[in-house]
Amino acid sequence: MRKRTTYTLLAVLAFVCALAVALYLRQKAPPETARLLPESDAIVFVNVKPIRLATHFDQKPISPTSFKDFIDATGILPERDIDEMAFALHRMPDPNGPNGPVGFTEVFEGRFDGERLAKYLETHSSSQEAYAGRKIYLVPSNGRIVRVALLGYDMVAASNMPTTEQIHSILDRQRAAASPFAGSSLLNARYGEVQAFSSAWAVGRIGLPFGTDGKITVAGFELPLPVDTTFVASLRYTTAVHLRIDEITGSEDDAARSANALNGMLVMARAVTRTVDKGADTKALREFEDSILIEQKKDRVQLTATVPPDAFNGFGTDK
Repeated sequence: MRKRTTYTLLAVLAFVCALAVALYLRQKAPPETARLLPESDAIVFVNVKPIRLATHFDQKPISPTSFKDFIDATGILPERDIDEMAFALHRMPDPNGPNGPVGFTEVFEGRFDGERLAKYLETHSSSQEAYAGRKIYLVPSNGRIVRVALLGYDMVAASNMPTTEQIHSILDRQRAAASPFAGSSLLNARYGEVQAFSSAWAVGRIGLPFGTDGKITVAGFELPLPVDTTFVASLRYTTAVHLRIDEITGSEDDAARSANALNGMLVMARAVTRTVDKGADTKALREFEDSILIEQKKDRVQLTATVPPDAFNGFGTDK
């Protein structure tokens, strides 16, 4: 009797330990929406729920009017019903093709009416394919085909890539999604560098959509960085919104040159901001610029900043 009791206790203890390890690994693992993404040049992830809670942007519709037919037909209001979004960015060999310089593969998680969404896709697709027990809808859009697959009652995948490889990869990965070690090589290599508890993050060559003639251009300003620069960026909210961006260079000398160039641009940006009207928006921008710190850390350049609460004033309201 005593032996059986001991064996039972050991079995229960082993089960509890295994469960604890599994829960720990799941906590440390990337979100499932990101783990499903195929191989890519960059990954962008947004956990919409805490952002929606903080800004209440769902209280004012922000979807473009071109989405009206989709919203009416499916009942899906993106700003209200999407909880997580993960995007894979793929550099296109022909930047002048229908995809432009970058193709996209996405996974969305939220609250969807599967029957209404499937009916909408049936109506708007030019044809359909079957793969891994799932139906893939081929929907024409702006001169290219977008492949869409319903992964479950709360998850949808789409890709505007010209081949089936990316959407097929998602369906293949879904079978192993329960594993915390699943995911693309880029995700496995860089996710551990993302700030813990980040609501939004990006890894890889995230400058690709802003690439112009081999440089990164944002809001008309050309950054002194090549378009294929690798970054790890994250946005985390605690008592304030904290931004961190790591530029990964090839050497300490490269990092030093990049840090000097970026600090020079920051000085000029601060000078320009102080010459414009001192309204509420400008005040928030000045506070943000003043919080920016750019430092060299060996072969990396790290930018940290705090986004002031005033930056969200009026966001998601009727003001």
